[in-house]
Amino acid sequence: MVQSCSIERAVDDVLARLPMHIHLGLPLGLGKANRFVNALYQRIRQLPERQLTIYTALSLGRPPLGDGLQRLFLEPFVERVFGDYIELDYLADLLHNSMPTNIHVEQFFLQPGSLLNSPPAQQDYVSSNYSHAARDINASGLNLVAQLVARHPEDAARLSLSCNPDITLDLLPMIAKRRAAGETILILGQVHGDLPYMPGDSELSIEDFDLLIDEDEHTTLFSTPSMPVNLQDHMIGLHASTLIRDGGTLQIGIGSMGDALSAALLARQGDNEGYRDLLDAIDITQWRTLIEQQGGVEPFARGLYGCSEMFVHGLMVLADAGIVRRKVYPDADRQAQANAGTLDESLQGDGVSIHGGFILGPRDFYQRLRELPHSKRLEFNMTAISYINELYGQEELKRLQRRDARFVNSAFTVTLLGAAVADQLEDGRVLSGVGGQYNFVAQGHALHDARSVIMLRSWRESGGDVSSNIVWEYGHCTIPRHLRDIVVTEYGIADLRGKTDSKVIEALLNITDSRFQTELTTQAQLMGKLPKDFRLDPRFADNSPQRLQEIADRHPHLFPEYPLGSDFSAQEQDLLRALNWLKSKFKLTQMYQLGKATLDAPSPQAFPEHLERMQLAQPDGLRDELYQRLLLAGLQATAKSN
Repeated sequence: MVQSCSIERAVDDVLARLPMHIHLGLPLGLGKANRFVNALYQRIRQLPERQLTIYTALSLGRPPLGDGLQRLFLEPFVERVFGDYIELDYLADLLHNSMPTNIHVEQFFLQPGSLLNSPPAQQDYVSSNYSHAARDINASGLNLVAQLVARHPEDAARLSLSCNPDITLDLLPMIAKRRAAGETILILGQVHGDLPYMPGDSELSIEDFDLLIDEDEHTTLFSTPSMPVNLQDHMIGLHASTLIRDGGTLQIGIGSMGDALSAALLARQGDNEGYRDLLDAIDITQWRTLIEQQGGVEPFARGLYGCSEMFVHGLMVLADAGIVRRKVYPDADRQAQANAGTLDESLQGDGVSIHGGFILGPRDFYQRLRELPHSKRLEFNMTAISYINELYGQEELKRLQRRDARFVNSAFTVTLLGAAVADQLEDGRVLSGVGGQYNFVAQGHALHDARSVIMLRSWRESGGDVSSNIVWEYGHCTIPRHLRDIVVTEYGIADLRGKTDSKVIEALLNITDSRFQTELTTQAQLMGKLPKDFRLDPRFADNSPQRLQEIADRHPHLFPEYPLGSDFSAQEQDLLRALNWLKSKFKLTQMYQLGKATLDAPSPQAFPEHLERMQLAQPDGLRDELYQRLLLAGLQATAKSN
């Protein structure tokens, strides 16, 4: 019988019913019951005789405010967007290397880049595929699960795991088996009034919970504001969009490259003439056969089915646009009929157009889901991560559903021999985690008509230093080169599947920025991987940002800076552009560079509203005067190029 209680009563009950060592499982990302977790954490840190191990991933915290211009920009924005979001106490202790000795937090995915310098987070990181997390957490002695849930608007006996059924649904049968053997394992739900009620597999009976915190919880849900999509990312998304097959399956991730792909698919559907004119301008002749065989450039007559561990905002926008609309069905017979186009209309009622494992995105995404009619939300089935990320288990059905699948993920580095790096630096420090990337790459090879697509910025710039993201070698890989498939940069598409090493190198050189092609070619020749007389195809000798900018300038309406909307005001969008420019061009710790940057800055009258937003309209002292001049220089530079 479920016990409805306060947070403090729930902590008391957990401490009374569980052994000295509590093994707490928390969902990835948004679904953590932060208020309960903090109460339990603070109680146990005062009880040195007790132990707490937390098993989770993607512990979300507000972005660090930093110093100087960054702080002036972020402070009011963070206050507005994150409001009274309940921060995780353990996350602050991880960041400050001050964890209690009787508490550990084991994560299999970290908020990207946030815990690089946290020894306890790095030491207690678990490198594991997302689809194996439930197995590993259960084997570690899990005895408590706590997560946010949504209450059914009309049936008090129904709850939804809402944003995070991903691992919990996989854990439930494991927990039932252990309970039958006599173990005590508690499941706690905390109702949050602003979570969208997601029907389908994520629905549970209230009796499935041992403890229910059903207070009037409306604290701010953590959101990920959509960041600007620059020219580089737009071009990557444009090339990737040509590989998406009408009537197929789509998986995408979060971030500006995923947004860029969504924007390109929207253009392909809604402005096909302009979209194809742009493709002609960038010259896709080299990949036309691949595109005709594997993708397409026509509007979507049959639509796509979304199968993605992360139900991202982009998928919702594509569904609203009628692009993600192909329905799949929960049994193989009906699915086979649907694939053949012979499924009777009377049997189409429970079709699903998106399977997702967890939800994370901007505020208006959550609002959109809450406002959808129940009948429409039934088309978005939040389910177990094992169903989405693996083929085994109902494999016949999954193969029928996932026809022409395109699993689109990103990397920050690719080696010239085809290995991809997305989770860890060369020195061993973890940026994020493997998550489900390996699973989807493997599916890209296991399904006969599927492809894995890795999106990659071919170069990066920081503090004025420009370097290639395509390198000869790297000390770590997330995706080994024997699973290489398709890599897309802003300069084009490299089809690596089944190719010899020399052909793989050539294909990647073709989509490398021209500033680095000669050096990489020489390295490959020195290692005997390219013939000494190798010559790059002249078509790719001008892979330059300048050439892409000239093309974009002729098609400005196809390069929106925020294609999926924005939480930033107009002035904040200008400021963010200026701050990113300053960060890329100058080492902000070097006074000589800073002085140079301010020489050509305009007068304050050029950007009065922007200075007011940054509290720099009336500088107070030399430091504020320097900040004002730097900001004006950045605003002027980015205004000229946008």
